[in-house]
Amino acid sequence: MKKTIGLLLLVLVLAIASSASAEVIKIGVFEPMTGPNAAGGEMTVEGIELALELRGEVLGRKVEIIVVDNKSDKVEAANAVSRLIEKDKVVAIIGSYGSSLSMAAGDIVNKAQVPTVGCSPTNPLVTLNNPYYFRVCFIDPFQGTVMANYAVNELGAKTAAVIQDVTQDYSVGLSKYFVDAFRELTGNQNSIVEMSSYNTGDQDFTAQLTNVKNKMPDIVFAPGNYGESALLIRQARELGIDVPFLGGDTWEAPEFLSIGGVAVEGAVFSTHFTSEAPVTEESEVFLAAYREKFGREANAFAALGYDAYMLILDVIEEAGSADSQAIRDGLAQTEGFVGATGVITLDANGDAVKSAVINQVDDGKFIYLTTVEPF
Repeated sequence: MKKTIGLLLLVLVLAIASSASAEVIKIGVFEPMTGPNAAGGEMTVEGIELALELRGEVLGRKVEIIVVDNKSDKVEAANAVSRLIEKDKVVAIIGSYGSSLSMAAGDIVNKAQVPTVGCSPTNPLVTLNNPYYFRVCFIDPFQGTVMANYAVNELGAKTAAVIQDVTQDYSVGLSKYFVDAFRELTGNQNSIVEMSSYNTGDQDFTAQLTNVKNKMPDIVFAPGNYGESALLIRQARELGIDVPFLGGDTWEAPEFLSIGGVAVEGAVFSTHFTSEAPVTEESEVFLAAYREKFGREANAFAALGYDAYMLILDVIEEAGSADSQAIRDGLAQTEGFVGATGVITLDANGDAVKSAVINQVDDGKFIYLTTVEPF
């Protein structure tokens, strides 16, 4: 009788162990699939889904991604991560395109102690004082300095106007870092001749652009969503403003080209990756797989989504555990991770230290200009 009970217990233990090993590992994704940031969210999810196809298991367990639309809205972003944590019981989260959306989720993931990896939110506040938020992209102090250097050293600009979207933390933060760097590089505190603002969703920029035209800057720096930015540049050209327009990584969307048309020819912006200049062997793997799946060249946001997923899986494998705390601890120790967008080391704030790419619109396409290493 004792032997029978012992055998039954052994079978039960093995069954439980087998069930645990077969349990699906759930990773949440909150991205803007609708609203003004939808193109960025869709491109990011493409990269995440491609990574899942290439690596759908870890530790002998299948991985499931659960995508929730944050609707390009801060309240919806908070609701999305709450749902992923409370209802879907995810062990880690990826997101979001849009620094404001990521920041809206910050306190929630921190309190719930669920590690979250941002793909492209560049505002420094996303990860600041949050031990559960990380990112695979560079941050705005670097991006702003890169574009100020380009304006001064490559274009010979001595004065600049800045037009920012005051409802986007990304735009306000990036504008500040550009202004600080531009003033330092020119040695002139009065080198920013105009600071104008607008709100997400605005369609008419005549007042701001008239002020800019009157100040006659050498260049205009206008980081914002791809839609408003393209409209703004179109209206600037219609008003006879023919100086170079510079922006940030949000301009890398097909909609920037389709909305802006010929007006955005020559526009220059910083971004995270280009298919024209693969930086690692993983870049080649990613690019080939992306071409096969989607029939076109990959963009930076897809590459960043790919890297965020692959980094989480690497950490799980290295830790031998899909426990949220183990993942968080592994992310905090990331050094030399070879991703599609480059070799990623996360600093004390959870931010990636990596190079930036500068692209230009030429003949209706994004053309690679140069790569800038961290200062």
